[in-house]
Amino acid sequence: MSAPSAKLLVLVGEKFACVKIAGRANFNSSIDFKTLINELRLKGYGYFVLDLSECLLMDSTFLGVLAGFGLKMNHSASGPTNGIELLNPNPRVAELLENLGVLHLFKVTQGSIEMPECCEAPAPSSVASTKEDVTRACLEAHRTLMDLNPENVARFKDVTQFLADDLKRLKGATT
Repeated sequence: MSAPSAKLLVLVGEKFACVKIAGRANFNSSIDFKTLINELRLKGYGYFVLDLSECLLMDSTFLGVLAGFGLKMNHSASGPTNGIELLNPNPRVAELLENLGVLHLFKVTQGSIEMPECCEAPAPSSVASTKEDVTRACLEAHRTLMDLNPENVARFKDVTQFLADDLKRLKGATT
């Protein structure tokens, strides 16, 4: 039995987007998260606050997607109005980010978020994902973690090999 995916709640202001991640952020929710973030970036949002106060834990796929997002934002950041803030990560999530060598990609803060008056709460869209989509997302996320920190290669080389083989099998089944 798989654990339920995290719930994503969105609040946008003029120049920032706040995404609350509640529950277990796993491979299933990673696709919705990636889609949401890409949509927000296309709409011009450059500063993101990820409220992790209710995020129980993140699996390696979600961590890889988050790290990839952090890497993109750090390479495209053009000033203090761009970036990613992780608000209230629990000690377990912070330790996972540190152990994977990706914590430096984020600004970590504790406290409450003060919402300006000019905010709205759009409904995040959900993506109907195929097994091939999920496998591809998992593979990309783990490759990102391995690219960002050489110590992660030993942790994830077997997983990435399995996912790559599974993706080939799935592609062969659909052709």
